[in-house]
Amino acid sequence: MEAGELSFLIVIAIRSSMAVLYATIGGIFAERSGILNLGIEGMMLMGALAGFSAAFYTDSLLLGVASAAITGGVMALFHAFLVINLKINQVVSGLALTMLGGGLSSYLGRPLIGKTAVIFEEIKIPLLGDIPFVGKIVFQQDAMVYAMYILVPLLTITLFKTKYGLNIRAVGEKPSTADTVGVNVFRIRYLCTVFGGMMAAMGGSYLSLAYTPGWKLGMAGGRGWIAIALIIFSLWNPVIGVAGALLFGFINALQVYFQAIQVPIPS
Repeated sequence: MEAGELSFLIVIAIRSSMAVLYATIGGIFAERSGILNLGIEGMMLMGALAGFSAAFYTDSLLLGVASAAITGGVMALFHAFLVINLKINQVVSGLALTMLGGGLSSYLGRPLIGKTAVIFEEIKIPLLGDIPFVGKIVFQQDAMVYAMYILVPLLTITLFKTKYGLNIRAVGEKPSTADTVGVNVFRIRYLCTVFGGMMAAMGGSYLSLAYTPGWKLGMAGGRGWIAIALIIFSLWNPVIGVAGALLFGFINALQVYFQAIQVPIPS
């Protein structure tokens, strides 16, 4: 494999991993606070639809991503209310949201099938983008990939090196103990759950606005479930979550690469 082919494969792997990575990072924060969210797939579907529809009608990528985040946040807020206030089983609530997201996105999104909207374009960083091999891979990406360069270290530091991160972990591991020292368990769980939903939906919007621009039914393609698996695989650590998402992206990119070089795979 030549250097050009390898860089092509890695670029595709990074872009293939982004939607799952957003959902994984958000899910890590929710589960660190003690809330299991099995509604990630539904939130990604609704985020993909909300992001694309907003971008389609307004020609604004910022409004598209914001609409996706709001949609995911509202769904997660509903999930938080059910499981925190009403004490409904977390698995049941999450699965219900996945089914709701799948059905509602299919119904509302039918008029948008085949439509086109503004999409995230590749942004080349001056000088850095010209570095041999690395420049093409790291510094010629779209805005949502660059955002993750900042979010991952920022959120990792927040989770493991700040008082707020300590409170999140305490609430997830020993909520009664955290409550006795004055930590507002309800507030932290609500904030983390809503944040997780927003990140999942933003991952969905990446699919419809960058990775495979446009809207199609079921376009999350099970990535929400992959994200749930990666949350566990990562041991609830964002850095390991990045590695897991990139592994998924690399495997997914192989099919694109094999098609590009026309590998004969018998049926």
